[in-house]
Amino acid sequence: MFDFLTAPLAQLLTWLTTLTGSLGWAIILLTVGIKAVLIPLTLPAMRSAIKMRDLKPEIDALKAKYKGDPKGLQQAQMALFKTHQINPAAGCLPYLLQFIILIALYRVFITYLNGGTTGIDPTFLWFDLTKPDNYYILPIIAGLSQLLLSLMVLPAADPSAARVQALATPTKTDDQKADQMADMATTMQNQMVLMMPLMTVLFTLRFPSGLALYWIVSTVVSIIQQYLVSGWGGLNRVKIYLKRFQPSHV
Repeated sequence: MFDFLTAPLAQLLTWLTTLTGSLGWAIILLTVGIKAVLIPLTLPAMRSAIKMRDLKPEIDALKAKYKGDPKGLQQAQMALFKTHQINPAAGCLPYLLQFIILIALYRVFITYLNGGTTGIDPTFLWFDLTKPDNYYILPIIAGLSQLLLSLMVLPAADPSAARVQALATPTKTDDQKADQMADMATTMQNQMVLMMPLMTVLFTLRFPSGLALYWIVSTVVSIIQQYLVSGWGGLNRVKIYLKRFQPSHV
């Protein structure tokens, strides 16, 4: 299905390996190059996600106002997005393209590199990039970097602030229901923060180490981009939480 991309990627990796003398550095350069090409799509998607996050109380208010009226809700949401110049679908394309590249790169490792027919040395540091990492080092690094990115994407404000704002928003629902909805949204958000790193570790444990290296570099670049767009985001909440356990100096 992705043969149209697999062969060019294999040729590009071969050329970069010849240029750098290392398959590992070739993967790193390839990943940085892909992320650079996707910047015109990625940065608008990040900015759009931040705006969507900030508009969540207003969106929740619209959902309560137009309960039982899907068409009215859709029109009201589209008007809100238009007012704030938000494209809800902006984040889909960059992630879809990166997923396609990931699948194609997997096929490169399985089809071109695993058999050793290319003459490329698959080792990088102490890893065989065509095989899973038996030391679990790359999967752990991949999971931790994904956790860092997931925390940065969270809003910088304390989750309780969202509950207070939801309760302060005039809607047709009572305060108790608004409180429950805010708690549910916060719980789901926190679960995703943990699920993504866990899924990353499980994924990189089973597949070639070259894919784990690609994932790590891609995530690190995303962390840098996210910091430039929105700062540390939800990590500020973690810092505040950790400060509570620091001993006070009298």
